[in-house]
Amino acid sequence: MPLLTALALSVGILGGIATWLFVGPLAGLGLQIWAAFIAWGAYYHSGGKEGSLKTNIPAHIWGAILGWIALYGISLLAGSLGVPLAAGISVAVTVIVLIMGANAPLLAQIPSAVYGFASVAAYALLAGKMATLTSASLVDNPLINIIVSMIVGALFGWLSEKIAGALVAKPAGVAA
Repeated sequence: MPLLTALALSVGILGGIATWLFVGPLAGLGLQIWAAFIAWGAYYHSGGKEGSLKTNIPAHIWGAILGWIALYGISLLAGSLGVPLAAGISVAVTVIVLIMGANAPLLAQIPSAVYGFASVAAYALLAGKMATLTSASLVDNPLINIIVSMIVGALFGWLSEKIAGALVAKPAGVAA
């Protein structure tokens, strides 16, 4: 079967399974399917293979941590500086650190770090989780929730690539 067809089938079917798991049997964990799909896409945009796991997962975690620090900084500074200035300062400082982290090869996947940062911010702000930034709960803490969701998404990316590779037609005379 052609590669594009194999990818369509493996990503589509696994995407359906992941969605069912996140909103069905695993719904009580509060994992975010959209964050998993962001990491899944990052896996492929980084070239796939195990190398993508080795660069994307640490970068997602790095970005998520810095996004959480930015939110925490906003919550600490907002009372004295106001939200707009507190947000501007917190984001500026943490994004500088995020980019400088790319000097370490493990954190060099800057787009994936930004995805982690943005996902934590999105979940915290849109789901009303600012008050639970320091919770130890997977469901309530945006940092923990997004990191787990993105790791699962990256692993689904890896699995979908493996399945697609197994489905691709081999030329005649080539051993599987």
